[in-house]
Formats: sequence, structure tokens, C-alpha cells
Amino acid sequence: MSPYFRLLAFLILLLLPLSAAAPRYGSLSNDDEEAEMSVNRGKGPRWLNKMVTESAVLRQHQVGISITEVETGEKLYELNADRYFTPASNMKLFSFYAGLHLLGDSLPSLRYVVRHDSLLFWGTGDPTLLHGDVPSRRAFDFLQKRPEKLFYREMPMTEASFGPGWGWDDYNYYYQPERSAFPVYGNVIRFYAGPNKRPAVRPRFFNPVVKEAPAGFPHPADDHVRRELTDNHFVYFVSPKKWIDETPFRPSSQLVLQLLQDTLRRPVLNAPWHSVRPQEAVRTLAGLPVDSLYRRMLQVSDNLLAEQLLLMCSARLRSDSLSTQTVIRAVQAQFLQNLPDAPRWVDGSGLSRKNLVTPRTLSALLLKLHQEVPEPRLLSLLAAGGGHGTLRRVYRDASGPWFWGKTGTLSNNHNVCGYLRTRRGHLLAVSFMNNNHVVETIVVRQEMERVLKEVRERM
Repeated sequence: MSPYFRLLAFLILLLLPLSAAAPRYGSLSNDDEEAEMSVNRGKGPRWLNKMVTESAVLRQHQVGISITEVETGEKLYELNADRYFTPASNMKLFSFYAGLHLLGDSLPSLRYVVRHDSLLFWGTGDPTLLHGDVPSRRAFDFLQKRPEKLFYREMPMTEASFGPGWGWDDYNYYYQPERSAFPVYGNVIRFYAGPNKRPAVRPRFFNPVVKEAPAGFPHPADDHVRRELTDNHFVYFVSPKKWIDETPFRPSSQLVLQLLQDTLRRPVLNAPWHSVRPQEAVRTLAGLPVDSLYRRMLQVSDNLLAEQLLLMCSARLRSDSLSTQTVIRAVQAQFLQNLPDAPRWVDGSGLSRKNLVTPRTLSALLLKLHQEVPEPRLLSLLAAGGGHGTLRRVYRDASGPWFWGKTGTLSNNHNVCGYLRTRRGHLLAVSFMNNNHVVETIVVRQEMERVLKEVRERM
């Protein structure tokens, strides 16, 4: 046998054990193939993939994760990152991004024109007038001190007061106030009750329509106040405990007039909506600095502020009506064309289950925000782990915050996206999405924290 054939035979014998030890993917049985796919579906460190895919908490529902280094844009870990999930309040980051590009430094409080001895004004969607948590007196003081007669004009809205896909039976709860062109008091009533007492009502204007629930009135668990579906009549339930509650009221042009007259202590008349005359100068009254709204909206996940934010953006784009969809289309076309996957974006707050977004798109949005907003300002607007907002009870560390972000929760869905500072000092953009879980949200939240703590230590 020639030396050439002896060498070839030796090489064949040498490679045979390797071939037997590593069978090709197609040679596995169906069960083995599915097992290998489930273990290897994440792209990144094996220890992280093992934590996630073998978690008893996470394995029974849909999980998507995207982790990217902020400085370099390097993708460090992905699991189902290209699949669409219901994002819930993570969508508020898109509303925030819209505001950054369309609102400037201050909120547009209202618009007005002066005609001889009359001042005609209308809303821009600014929700801060007499708001309980982000209160502004700019419009109040302006209207109270003007010498002209006041005429309110209702700015048309092209969409319904509830967003598409919102839960109709949530109308009674604090987290789903109706959208409107000129909110007053945040479109909610606050109730403060002592043990076995009638609650104090704020604003007191609504006192006449608040009654104690009659005997036999249906009393859902944990409800203190119930409102009629179609009008502003409220019943409360006497309790042996002290309680505080918020309940939305139904806004209307007539109700705005009544509330303004009640608070301004001067007449406010109604004027039908007409387009402004070409020769008239329309003026905008500047309101609060935008960060006062962004901070409250993002840290405590305030739905009304997010919805009204898009309406204020709409007021910057058009003068004849307020339209959430106009803003969404404009922002996607002008500023968000290069996202990995186009989001399905239908409202400002994320209350709708029609919203859909992928984990890698949320991470890409986080990168864009970090590029466009100075880091100290950006992190100060978000909820901080162990500090404030919706993350105050999680991601704690005695040395200070290491995770800043936005949570998103609907029944059976819990997500978080934000910025994670590792022990080595690297800043990571993280999107961690969980849809269709049947365990309690707190269980999912604790498991997410366990995983992200390891990311902090080991990446």
C-alpha cells in the first residue's frame, strides 16, 4: 500500500469516533430534535439560556428577551426577540419618543384668539389643569385674569374617548379615564373616606351626584365607588376601614363649561367650533415643562397622561382636530422607520391588547432614546429599581439603583424594558416580555428579577 493510501486510511479511522459522537441534527428522533431546539433557541451565553429555558416559572408561557450593549450596539442575548408580544405599558416609551420630537420644552396648555372684547379658547389635550398629581395653574390663572368675556370651543376629536381594544368594563377604575380635548381634574373624582363615613368628594362640584349605595346594590370585591356606565352618577359603599379612591367621570363640553365656571368663579360661555379666520392670530399658552409630565407618566405608568400626550402632539401637527392616529403614523414614518420590526401601535398608554411589538424593537427604541437624550435626564425620568415608581420594590441594592425602566402589565401579561448597569459598569438595553402566564404576576416578576440579577453579575 502506498504511503498516500496509508495516510488516507489513518485519517478516516481518526474521524470516525468524532462522527459517531456528534450525530447530525437530521438524524435525531422527533423527541430529541424538539428537546435540542428548546435548549438552543436563545442566542447568547449558555448559562443565561439555561436559566431562562429551564425555569419552572417561565417555561409555561411565551417569553421574549433582548439584551443589547448600549455603547456598542452588540446583541448579547436574544430569545424569541423577533416575535410579537402584547407590550402593555411598555408602549408609553413610544409616546415619550413622540413627545420628544413634537412637543419641544413645554406643554401647550391651550390655544386662543382675541376678538374685540371676547377671548375664544380651546383645548390642546393638556391634562394638567387642576390635575391631582401634575397640577398646573397656568391655564387657570390665565383665564381667571383675562379682562375679555370667555368663550370655550370644543376642539373636535377624530377618535372615541376610549382607545381601540380597551376593556369596556374597566371604565369605572382609576387607570382608564376617558380621553378628551380639555381635561379638568384629570377627568377623575377623588374620594376620601373615614371608617363608616360618607367620603369627602374632590372636586366638591360632584357632591350632588354621589349617593350611598342602597341595600342590595351589587358590590364587586374591593370596589369603594361605582359609576353608572353612561352618565355621571356615583354610589359609594360604607366601609369600617379608611379608604381613598379615584373614579373617572364622563367628560363633555357642557361639563367642562360647568367645571370652569365653578373654579374660575366667572362666566364661561359656549361657542360652536369653527375654523379660525385666516387673518386671526392663534396664540398658544405655554404650560408646564414637558419633563414634569414625562416623569409622572413613565414612573407610575399614568395612562391618561400618555393618551393626552399623543393628543398634544396632534395639536402640533394639525389645527382642525385632535387625532392619536395622525401622530402615530407621522412618528412611525418620520422617526422610526429603521426599527427591526414595525410595531403595531394603536394608543398612547398600552391599555389596548391590539398593540404588538417585538423585544428587539423595544431594545432598539431604548438605544435611540439613549442616543437622543442625555443619560442623566433619561434615567431620571424612568422608574428606578429600589427607588421610585413601579420598580421601587424590586431590583434593590444598598449601593443604589442599577435598573431603570418601564413596566407593562395587563392580566396574564407582564413585561419590563429599560437600562441595566452591570457590576463591570456596562449599560445594557433590556427587553424582557412575558405573555399569557397563568401564575400570579408577582411570581413572574420575582423570576425576572432573579434572571436579571445574574445578568448584572455576569455580563
